[in-house]
Parts: sequence; C-alpha cells; structure tokens
Amino acid sequence: MGITHHSNYIRWMEEARIDFLEQIGWNYEKLEEMGIVSPVIGVEGKYRKSTTFSDTVSISVFIDEIKGLKMRIGYVMKKEDGSVAFDGYSEHCFMDRKGKPVRLKKDYPDFYEALIKSGAKEE
Repeated sequence: MGITHHSNYIRWMEEARIDFLEQIGWNYEKLEEMGIVSPVIGVEGKYRKSTTFSDTVSISVFIDEIKGLKMRIGYVMKKEDGSVAFDGYSEHCFMDRKGKPVRLKKDYPDFYEALIKSGAKEE
C-alpha cells in the first residue's frame, strides 16, 4: 500500500528514546551496567498524517515529567514539510535487575540530574 504501518511509529519512539539518552550521556549500556532497567509501562499516540516509505520523518524527544518511580517521554514526528505525522508518549518505571523499584532522585542522582537538565519537569 505504500503507507507506513502503524506499528513502525512505536519502533521509532524506541529508537528516538535510545538516541536521546545517548545524547545526554546515559546510553543503555551504561544504565544496564549500573543495574537500572526501565521497562515501558504504557504507550499512547495520535496518528495525525500518514507517511510513506519514502518520507523522511524527524523526531523530537522530550521528558514530559518525572514523578517518583515513573518517567513520561514525549515524541513529535514531523514530515519534511513540517507537518506533524504523529505525537505520543511512552511511560517508563525504573527498577533494579531483580525487579525492585528504584527512585532515580535518591538512588541515581547523577542520572536524575541529567534528565532534569534535559528539560524534564519534576512532579
């Protein structure tokens, strides 16, 4: 059909999130070495305009909020003409390797500070 399958937007969210964390100095390898895991606990999104396989899509990522054990990340995907094709959020919690919840502000203050410096809102 030539139209990008809806599931690709979720994959793009993950790729953008990984790139964002790397850009602020906290790639997944570093987090895993520290024992931090951050599973996705929710995803929501709005498909605004369809894209095709030949479209170039830019993705903006931002930390919408951090509260307690959770973080909400926002995404805006735009086509080359600047029109929004998709916007959405993913929600994550933080745990150690054993599945015990961790509070970033208390347990990993350097990582927490990097998220705040990136523009995250504290709740």
